[in-house]
Amino acid sequence: MIYDFIVKGRKDTEVKVSDYKGKVIIVVNTATGCGFTPQYEALEELYKKYHTKGLEILDFPCNQFGHQAPGDDEEIHEFCTAKYKTTFDQLKKIDVNGENSDPFWKYIKENSQEEYIHGMKNKLAMKGIEKMSTTCKNEKDIKWNFTKFLIDREGNIVGRYSPIESSLVMEDKIKEII
Repeated sequence: MIYDFIVKGRKDTEVKVSDYKGKVIIVVNTATGCGFTPQYEALEELYKKYHTKGLEILDFPCNQFGHQAPGDDEEIHEFCTAKYKTTFDQLKKIDVNGENSDPFWKYIKENSQEEYIHGMKNKLAMKGIEKMSTTCKNEKDIKWNFTKFLIDREGNIVGRYSPIESSLVMEDKIKEII
């Protein structure tokens, strides 16, 4: 179960996923130097709109895709708060694919359905992005930065969203489960 995991906080603290039991959670792998980095704006918009109703964001910086998350955890946090005014916290930078993949990410990848990708143009773009990824070896692997997972209050993964999709595409589902 998703609540069985402990992940690392930005300051090397232990963060129990069970502390988020009863919350709606967006889990996302991020990067500060990616073409998708402006998605922080939509994530923050959702967080501000629904946090008081029970939405949390678990933001995991990841440097596996084009080395687009340079810097240490504090530098990444400072960048996000200064440029995108994020108020949700980032966790420790991790690997989401490969032999050093974080166990939490292994679990959510294996227990999620196919990614939501809207429209043929986006599907073709994702095929190109997938070819650029040197760490995407298996069907369920993360293809690029800003892959998003939506988890309901019971810990069920109810959506996997492509990096090419804005976080706002999740809003209707969030309203439904919040």
